[in-house]
Amino acid sequence: MTLSLDEEVRLYTSNAEREKYESLATLFGIIVALDYLERAYVRDAVPASEYAPKCVQLLGRYKTMWALVSGKDWVGGDVEQFMKRYRMDNQAALQRLRVGVPATVEHASQNEVQTAKAVAETTQSFINFMDAIKLKYRAKDQLYPMLQELMTGYARFKASKDWEGRGKMVSWLIHLNGMKAADELNEEQLRQLMFDVEHAYAEFFRSLGGSKDGSGG
Repeated sequence: MTLSLDEEVRLYTSNAEREKYESLATLFGIIVALDYLERAYVRDAVPASEYAPKCVQLLGRYKTMWALVSGKDWVGGDVEQFMKRYRMDNQAALQRLRVGVPATVEHASQNEVQTAKAVAETTQSFINFMDAIKLKYRAKDQLYPMLQELMTGYARFKASKDWEGRGKMVSWLIHLNGMKAADELNEEQLRQLMFDVEHAYAEFFRSLGGSKDGSGG
């Protein structure tokens, strides 16, 4: 048999195998990205205001991915076994996955810990809500509870009363509240909602960069 160097080599021959390799690649990528982030933070190459939300995002995606692959024979019993099986030397990521929260929360002083937790929780709420929109959630009973949770965390920050995004988010909360449970947003409304939430998310992070304590505690 002649092997062509130009021919694509397939790792899989079935949908199940394709799903396996795609899941492996995704999980591997999350761990490597988290390891780079942890090392960059330790070297002061990434400020805490950028590190914390990105870390929350990666931890959230890891939890989602692990829930999908947990119990598969090619994964192992836990993340440490997974990393050993695939010869991953990413100890910084492993430590962060064991702890389950960003270093800014883990090492916060007693006075700082509530603010750090509020930032992490609000960040995760933003990410969850934007992911829901990307997945085309459009019914009130899908979106309203998530936006309500997001606004509850968002409102804990004293400075939020002056943020431009707050008014738009409250308007969406009112709009969704006036809908019936099965009513859905149309495509144009979903695009506008995503635009407004992304704007509020960016504004939230700018505020973190300019203040050590924007939380109401």
